[in-house]
Amino acid sequence: MFEKAARLKYRFESSKGLLTVEDLWDLPLTSETKRANLDDIARELHKQLKSGDDISFVYPERKSNATIQAKFDIVKHIIDVKLLELEAAKKAEQNKLQKQKILRLISEKDDEVLRGKSREELTALLEGIE
Repeated sequence: MFEKAARLKYRFESSKGLLTVEDLWDLPLTSETKRANLDDIARELHKQLKSGDDISFVYPERKSNATIQAKFDIVKHIIDVKLLELEAAKKAEQNKLQKQKILRLISEKDDEVLRGKSREELTALLEGIE
């Protein structure tokens, strides 16, 4: 689908103007400030698909439903990839926090073991460290 988009030079309408497929990868998923974003582009393409307003029965090469569908599929794919990346980043962050917590608890357990030793045992341990 990306080869087709490149060969046919698909452009995507946005509040920023016309965008290439490559430009889509740089857009945020959504925007609170009316900035160009993937959600708005996907919604507009979906609206065009549902309404059929851009179809010409005289000039079928004009923005046919197949073209709009292909553009929608591209934007939807990019959204799906970005959502997966966000989920992976969240999971990595959770794993990092969990690992830090476990390491902290291990350190506390080690400290408890050391606290339980007598002065002589601690001194012997200290002398054993070079």
